[in-house]
Amino acid sequence: MGFMNSNIVLISLPAIFRGIGINPFNSFQYLLWILFGYSIVSAVLVVNLGRISDIFGRVRMYNLGFLIFTIASILLYLTPGKGDVAALQLVIYRVIQAIGGAFLMANSAAILSEAFPPRQRGFALGLNGVIGIFGGVAGIIIGGILASIYWRDVFLVNVPIGILGTIWSMKSLKQLSKPDRNQRIDLPGNVIFALSLILILIGITYGILPYGNQVTGWSNPYVISSIVAGLALLGGFLFIETKVPDPMFRLELFKIRAFSMASFSIILAQLALGGLQLMLVLLLQAIWLPLHGYSYAVTPFWAGIYLLPLLAGFGVMGSIAGKLSDRYGARTLSTIGLVILGIGLLFLTTLSYNFNYVEFATIIFLMGVGNGLFVSPNNAALMNAAPPKHRGSASGIRAMFTNVGSTLSIGVFFTIVIEVLYLLLPSTFSSALTSLGASQLAPYMEKIPPTAAIFAAFLGYNPVSAIISQLPANVAGSIPPSVINVVTSNTWFPSVIAPSFMQALRIAFLSAAILSFAAAITSALRGKMVVYEERMTEVKEQKRTN
Repeated sequence: MGFMNSNIVLISLPAIFRGIGINPFNSFQYLLWILFGYSIVSAVLVVNLGRISDIFGRVRMYNLGFLIFTIASILLYLTPGKGDVAALQLVIYRVIQAIGGAFLMANSAAILSEAFPPRQRGFALGLNGVIGIFGGVAGIIIGGILASIYWRDVFLVNVPIGILGTIWSMKSLKQLSKPDRNQRIDLPGNVIFALSLILILIGITYGILPYGNQVTGWSNPYVISSIVAGLALLGGFLFIETKVPDPMFRLELFKIRAFSMASFSIILAQLALGGLQLMLVLLLQAIWLPLHGYSYAVTPFWAGIYLLPLLAGFGVMGSIAGKLSDRYGARTLSTIGLVILGIGLLFLTTLSYNFNYVEFATIIFLMGVGNGLFVSPNNAALMNAAPPKHRGSASGIRAMFTNVGSTLSIGVFFTIVIEVLYLLLPSTFSSALTSLGASQLAPYMEKIPPTAAIFAAFLGYNPVSAIISQLPANVAGSIPPSVINVVTSNTWFPSVIAPSFMQALRIAFLSAAILSFAAAITSALRGKMVVYEERMTEVKEQKRTN
């Protein structure tokens, strides 16, 4: 349900924005919050909820997550407003949905780790990931179909799944270990950690948006203050956690080398890959699909279809790699997977904007295979290394690193792309329009914020048509109809921006490849396989022998 919902929203955003009457040129901050709000709230809550689940019971918290997620889906379906009011309502309801999702994410790996013996956890977690991928594929297809019928239906599809999931989990899931009710909730730690992450992630989100005459907001005093204050609070949080008797963030887990290296590998890998799918979606929607005859209105759906090899690669390898890790450990498999990812990112830097799809599909399929090789064994290694009573915390830490790394990655990718486009697009537009004999249009085209142009294409709008519709009457009347037809065609805008866009993407892909190789080095340093139950058995045997 979680994976499906994520892709349904991604594919259906054009229909949602048209349904509530939002102009993407003036309101792309809502797009950011509908996309990022879910990730930010999940990142903030998963560690807290994982810790609370260790105290009150993981199954109970997991069931509550299903219920909250379902209620939020109903609210999203019923969104009563229009325009900005409706956009704010969608953001709020997505935040509520993220709370339910955080309950699920914080506990799923812990429940599976508790239910399966140590030498079967890799297979169980891998199969869980594969099922999530099936949900993602279903989300692309179902989202495309439902968005073409009625935008509200994209949220309604979660409701029967959520109701069945709630009933099924309440009837079938049993708490296998007794919750430790003697532990206290670390209230100061929870509050300070939440505030620190909120400030950091909000600062990153607004850093992508324009500020004054600047194309991004990284010089915005509020952005700088938000990030600095968040980092300061995070430092204070880590200090507090060393002083309280029952800390929320179990820092002692990081003394276990297998756990700490697995965690650091996750955040480095997510920094490399968290923004990848969104960048590939933009490449397809803004450039490749229009150049191959697809109208902007249908590009969101077809972008999802053309990215299926990425999900298929993960689906093929996820459960296989998990099963192999049960026998051979995670170090070799996860490290090889990250190397494959890095090589795939390097191959992406060699593509032209009008690439051969078979070549593109092969590269992203291999990257999916590499991701499957990394994720399942790495998650199993992380959960195996944690003591059973702290597996809720361990699962929350894993999910938090995943969400934070992904959000940071999107911020980094977007910043690279927007800054490069800001430098290159004005002269590119000027030259292209002058050659058409429409130089009077150049000052207006040059003023298009790269953020607005990218988000308009992402939402299935032709950015040039939107600009033409807003021109002063005297300027619009001076442009020959033949020129209007050329510049508003499906191919003119992508052809003009493609060289600059690909230059920006190559920088982003190269940076991601470096991060992926850094994650591979970190993974290789994790040491031998550690299974907590087996280690405790060895300790007991040593004591008995002594």
